[in-house]
This record gives sequence, C-alpha cells and structure tokens, in this order.
Amino acid sequence: MRIRLCLAALSLAGGAGLATLSAPSATATATTAATTAAAACTDVEVVSARGTFEPGTLGFIVGDPVYSALQKKAAGKSLSSYAVDYPANLSPTSAAQGNADLVNHVRSQAAACPNQRFVLVGYSQGANVVDNSIGISSAGAVVGSPIVATLPAAVEPKVAAVLLFGNPIRALGKSVTGTYQSRTLDICAKGDPVCERGGGDTGAHLSYRDNADEAATFAAGRL
Repeated sequence: MRIRLCLAALSLAGGAGLATLSAPSATATATTAATTAAAACTDVEVVSARGTFEPGTLGFIVGDPVYSALQKKAAGKSLSSYAVDYPANLSPTSAAQGNADLVNHVRSQAAACPNQRFVLVGYSQGANVVDNSIGISSAGAVVGSPIVATLPAAVEPKVAAVLLFGNPIRALGKSVTGTYQSRTLDICAKGDPVCERGGGDTGAHLSYRDNADEAATFAAGRL
C-alpha cells in the first residue's frame, strides 16, 4: 500500500508521546458511556468516526477537540456524542463495518429522539466511513470500501453538518456532492498525502487539531 494511512506512521515513528495520551482509562470510558446514555435525547449528537489506529474517546486528533470546541460554540444547546464502533485498522472490511454501524446508530437514534440533530465527523479512514454513510463511495481510496448502508431520506434533514478531515477520496479527485454538499466542511491540509494527490508531508495528516475551532464554528452555524 502506497500510504500506511493515518496513525500507522505515527505508531512506527515518534508516536510514543501520543500513545501516552492515547487510550482512555476504563473508568473514563465507562463514565463517557454512562453520560451519553443518560443524555440520549440531547439537542445535538456528534457522531465521530476516528482515523486508523487513532486513540482517544472520539479521536484524539479530530473527534475529541471538535466535540470540545462545539460545546463552547453551540451555546444553549445540549450535546452528546457517539464514537462509531468499528476496527479502524487496515483490514479491507474496516470502513464497511464503520459505515454499517454509523447508519444503524443514527437511524435508531433518530427514531428514539425525533427532535435530535446530528453532526457527523470523520477523520482519515473515518472520513471514508462518513462518505459512504451519506452515499459517496470511498471504494478505491486508501482504506476505503464500497457503500454497504446509507442514511435514509427521513434522517437526512436531521444531519446539520458533516465535518471531514484528511478525506482519502479527495486524492481520487472526488468530493461530497449532492444533498449534503452545502452542509459539508471537507478540510485537507496542504501536503497531506492521504487527501492530496502527490502530497508528501505525513505530518500534515496529523495536524487537524488545529482546525477544530473552524469546524465547530461551521457546525454551530448550521444547528
């Protein structure tokens, strides 16, 4: 594979510091799960698909900082979060599993909480997951897959914003088009080899914490 996507490079070189900050403790994970369950019908749910091997509750590089920023930007609205349950590894079926889980979760959540709105967040392989879920195939992209499920038409108006970072389909010359285009912020750092064809700056792919505030502002303006 030409690019060992996302945090594979970080884990092989220079990732020790991040690893130390990485996986949340069992207590923290349990607390987060309990909080999410208790806030099942918040105004807004942030659904985040992390990148390949990315640590963190929603994703150390993207999901966690975006959620924190959105809590500040979305004044007066209650927020909850959901971490897409999928391997986020280099398996050829990984993104497809995430695609299925995201669609199943949002569909059931929308049925349980009819007034709830959603912000979909995807980083790296997680962007493939979100792309597929809104009907844009990531087949042929780095750690991509064919579409296995899409959000139903009844749920589409409930999706306030789609936030994508280091989106692999961009290296194929593709982007989000159609229904979700005006609600999508798709950020590709200059030189990021995962989303920029011919890019050669691996560090750029790990820089998206810097865009959390921009993304939260975009999403908050659409809630």
